[in-house]
Amino acid sequence: MRPFPCMLSAVASATLSGAVGCAVSVEVHVSNGLPGFTIVGLPDAAVREARDRVRAAVLSSGLPWPLRRVTVNLAPSGVRKGGAGLDLPIAIGLLVAAGELSPSFTEGFAFCGELGLNGSLRHVPGMIALADATAAPLGLVVPLCDVREAALVRGEEAHGAANLADLVRVLRGDARWPSTPAPTSASSAPAPPDLSDVRGQALGRRAVEVAAAGRHHLLMIGPPGSGKTMLAERLVGLLPPLTPAEALAVARIHSTAGCALPDGELLERPPFRAPHHQASIVSLTGGGSWSLRPGEVSLATNGILFLDELGEFPVAALEALRQPLEEGAIRVSRAGGTVTFPAAFLLVAAMNPCPCGEGVYEGACSCSVAARARYRRRISAPLLDRFDLVVPLSRPDPDELLSNVPGESSEVVARRVAAARTTGAGHVGAQDLAPDAADLLASKLRAGGLSARGLHKVTRVARTVARLAGADVVSFAHASEALSLRAGRAVVVA
Repeated sequence: MRPFPCMLSAVASATLSGAVGCAVSVEVHVSNGLPGFTIVGLPDAAVREARDRVRAAVLSSGLPWPLRRVTVNLAPSGVRKGGAGLDLPIAIGLLVAAGELSPSFTEGFAFCGELGLNGSLRHVPGMIALADATAAPLGLVVPLCDVREAALVRGEEAHGAANLADLVRVLRGDARWPSTPAPTSASSAPAPPDLSDVRGQALGRRAVEVAAAGRHHLLMIGPPGSGKTMLAERLVGLLPPLTPAEALAVARIHSTAGCALPDGELLERPPFRAPHHQASIVSLTGGGSWSLRPGEVSLATNGILFLDELGEFPVAALEALRQPLEEGAIRVSRAGGTVTFPAAFLLVAAMNPCPCGEGVYEGACSCSVAARARYRRRISAPLLDRFDLVVPLSRPDPDELLSNVPGESSEVVARRVAAARTTGAGHVGAQDLAPDAADLLASKLRAGGLSARGLHKVTRVARTVARLAGADVVSFAHASEALSLRAGRAVVVA
């Protein structure tokens, strides 16, 4: 009997490190010796279990399994490998090393996909980042369900296959690449609710307009039924559509988190994330054990993070928001490494003025002084200082609620917001302030009503108010309105 030759193959693939893909070379060595299957190169539990999935998939596809010693090396060996996306490249490398496929058939391709026991190819999270990390000249081969997502980065170089047997036939030249699945529907995501649904609440409507125009973090304080959640949900309709670069960044982080993109297409509207107030610090900021996954602050990138019932969130989770609010990114550190996720979001929060919710606006508060103090201490001064707008709301007038006259629509307000955003941002200098506006802010500083950070935020808000009015210089009226849009701070720090 002719001895089985010792063969070596190398197949290109990628693995996730946070929200970034890392190129991986899957090296497979098949030699004489006792039958066995070993994977080296810092694999996690999912990668180590690939030996059982790959063996069952190869046999189920009608392909021979070499009764030899198989060693799989995932290079570079110093990078931790995670997930089941390396199943397919391991199987292809094994078939090449065993002589079932010629190396010329796979040269120039990269492979990524999970294998089912029946040989089917299954979805892999983070396909956009994985496609970015592979530089194979002939393209990237992925599960058929992921080919539209991979095509967002690789275009026509993204190829899909339904199962391992079909893929082998295509690589041998006995079949052609299957066509890309068509979108399941032609409609885009549903339109956000319209601002015209809100009756009354002139201050709240103005606050969300200013927040949208200048990307200012907004905190609304008011009793239940005052419309805080309604206003927050309608703010996303005031933001302009995502640019292609922003949409790709949103798609990348959603793909990494395992969130399905609608029909594998880029999102047009900014994301709106509203985690429950019992969310843990890891679910908000990201993390995990072996696989560091993005949290809600990252999923809200280029969109809105809405925290309803802000005073009920864990204090540690709220304090963890301070870094991403300042830097637009969040660093998650674990024993296995550190990753940085994007976290450039617009924070919108709502809370009751006290535990019972009635507060000072209704004159029916049943909370003790100590209970109100404990409730307000959950929002620390440094976190409160990061809100540009802190607006007190009361329940709308009954006549306004019963009125059939709709408020100004989101479309009309969005046009003003778009015009204000296109006039540019940048630093607000002394030349941008009218003398009376500068005197007003100086008096607030001397009285201790503003910190240095607070001054910076007030001037930015005043500049946004001026842009909405079509003015180039911040006047006394603009600065006064900016200060009034922080009046709710007195409710929290009282």
